[in-house]
Amino acid sequence: MSTTTPLPPECRLANDIARAFRHLPDDQAAEAVASHIRRFWDPRMRTRLSRFAAEGAAGLHPDVIAAVGLLTGPEG
Repeated sequence: MSTTTPLPPECRLANDIARAFRHLPDDQAAEAVASHIRRFWDPRMRTRLSRFAAEGAAGLHPDVIAAVGLLTGPEG
């Protein structure tokens, strides 16, 4: 039996959002995820997601990782 640590709620939610935009090309999907998070998430949730991504991002959808980069970049 393997023991895996469940993803934090923010990570699970961000992955769900990324799956909702899977019909878009990767760059557009990442921007759509970042836009959704920017518009609807509490700053504390964004901080927890960014912190998790900085600690290795294990289990995060690639579009979420890209979105976190957009959120924490100069324009985020």
